[in-house]
Amino acid sequence: MPPTYGVPPELVQGIIAGGPAALLASIEGAEDDGAAGVRDLAARGVGPRDAVVGLSASGRARYVREALREAGRRGAFTAALTCNRNSPLAACAQVALVAETGPEPVAGSTRMKAGTAQKLILNMLSTSVMVKLGKVRGNAMLDLQLKCEKLRERARNLVMDAAGCGADEAEEALRVASGSVREAIQNVKRQMR
Repeated sequence: MPPTYGVPPELVQGIIAGGPAALLASIEGAEDDGAAGVRDLAARGVGPRDAVVGLSASGRARYVREALREAGRRGAFTAALTCNRNSPLAACAQVALVAETGPEPVAGSTRMKAGTAQKLILNMLSTSVMVKLGKVRGNAMLDLQLKCEKLRERARNLVMDAAGCGADEAEEALRVASGSVREAIQNVKRQMR
């Protein structure tokens, strides 16, 4: 989110049962620790200005259920994202998003259909929020951060498309605007009048 939309890293946070180490190696049983879900939400100071989306394909993960309940107690908006219509997770949230993907090709593994469906829904949610926050005009990302060559090239192309200018002019406009696509587009359009 930060490089694509120019938002602070604290705006959208991923919390996983077992902590960041669970992204690299499976931490069996972490999803069963409901108290850890409560602690992890409390540690982030979740409150009424926050939205918490809990993910569990089956909806049985106690970590996620208790984290959502804690978020609700703290006044946050809560949503559940599950792939099971009868999910116990759905009852823990104000809104339940259910992607019924059916049985997995490999029984017991939710990494194929269910995991993919949840990822697609998260992409749609985060993109919709960024559009509502004014980070997008048409299909152009206005606040992307030029942290690598790919993003610098994307920024140049966005300025060229939105302002109707050439590559050199777009690059100069980005330089003058300290890399701000939004400002570069405005400056080029102002100069063309």
